Amino acid sequence: MNQPLASSGWILLTTIILVVALVPFDPHLSQWAQGLPQEIIGFNRAITDFGTFAWMIYTSATLLLIAFIVRRSSRRDTVRQRARTARRLGAYFLLTIGTASVLVHGLKLLIGRARPELFAEYGAYSLTPFTGSGAFESFPSGHSTAAGAFFGAFAMLTPGLRPIFLILALLIGVSRVVVGAHYPSDVAAGLLLGLWTAMMVAFLFARRDWLFRLDAGGWPAPKTARSRLK
Repeated sequence: MNQPLASSGWILLTTIILVVALVPFDPHLSQWAQGLPQEIIGFNRAITDFGTFAWMIYTSATLLLIAFIVRRSSRRDTVRQRARTARRLGAYFLLTIGTASVLVHGLKLLIGRARPELFAEYGAYSLTPFTGSGAFESFPSGHSTAAGAFFGAFAMLTPGLRPIFLILALLIGVSRVVVGAHYPSDVAAGLLLGLWTAMMVAFLFARRDWLFRLDAGGWPAPKTARSRLK
């Protein structure tokens, strides 16, 4: 079985089911979340911008550049090997997050869903494609996609900590509803898009024997620390 195709199919099916299930409740859940106590809203405002693409892309690119310079300048084999691993880590995060950014912004432009702030004027189900306005870029959530890609990449690299990373991604996603920037279905689609991107790039890297290997079932599994240095 083509595992990337199979996993894409399952994630797509899960996305459709979640979005269809959440859409009827979007306006009610959105208004309820925005009516939570100010302490909860304040906390979510404090964490929500963690899910921005810019700092993730700049950090990944910086790691990639530093690792490249160290590998080229050092004469010690151990340092060069570790720098190579760091370079591949930077490349993995940069490619994952960059691809997720391109995909989600393309979908936003194509779909053109009005944000919750326009609920009184347009309702929760208004679609106005190709406006080029951020007010009509609610679906999918960009911050949720970034969080799904970022924490999804960590989850792929450290399977034992996957529940923690998935909870962190969900926290960022939920914060987008609480601060009134998105509907719940926007968040669900964004998180799954980000996770899918992290998984697909892991498949790509595993086929090149970078950071991951394909296990007996054909799924990307992180290489051990020792094997990464080889």
